[in-house]
Amino acid sequence: MKLLPPLMAALLAAPSPQAGAQSTVPDTPAARQAKETAPQLFAYTQDVLFGDVWKRKELSPRDRSLVTMSSLLANGQSAQMTSHINLALDNGVTPREIVGLVTHLAFYTGWPNGMSVVGIAREVFNKRGISSDQYRPASDELVPVDAAAEAKRAAAVAATVTPIAPELARYTDDVLFADLWRRPDLAPRDRSLVTMAALVARGQLDQVPFHLNRAMDNGLTQTQAAEVVTHLAFYAGWPRAMSALPVLQTVFAQRK
Repeated sequence: MKLLPPLMAALLAAPSPQAGAQSTVPDTPAARQAKETAPQLFAYTQDVLFGDVWKRKELSPRDRSLVTMSSLLANGQSAQMTSHINLALDNGVTPREIVGLVTHLAFYTGWPNGMSVVGIAREVFNKRGISSDQYRPASDELVPVDAAAEAKRAAAVAATVTPIAPELARYTDDVLFADLWRRPDLAPRDRSLVTMAALVARGQLDQVPFHLNRAMDNGLTQTQAAEVVTHLAFYAGWPRAMSALPVLQTVFAQRK
């Protein structure tokens, strides 16, 4: 597989893990069990995942939390969500943004995945003393859209979806893009970031070019996009990360 030089550089830029680095692994039952039962897995968790990957500068800790929660939700891995919702809050993701992420990804990964996380988030909020006015919508005012880009998207739906599944086209236009994508609880860049992360995590690569282009239009850089895939190698698995690279390569080349 031939990769563009900037993409390869972004993926290979990680420094070697520091031996004996202080553990930053969240103190969870799973981490304690790994330390006792699978010490090498715990060592990788401590020295590589939290000691190196989470500290890389190509994505902020806040973005890494958004990407990680997206991957866990997308693949129905709710057992790990408690610790990562707590970490996300520590990393500056607001309660309202967490609820916005869950709501958004219900559309992209399935209602059961979204609904399964609602109670977990509520429990975390309650334990941290977070009141409901901190995570319920602050406003119903929708954010504006780029009229030209929206017209192009709607035309593509009309040409490819409407002739086969007109009601799906209607929901796509009237609910998904005219309402959900315009909700103010997540910034457009963050909606694009979590959508792209969830699609890569699920291996749904056919949808990635549109959403990667949209993410970059909304402010995600090429370096950050490559780092999302690098981060997801640890949370969604190496095969899904590696399979996404040709998609990134194509999109980066086309945008040049």
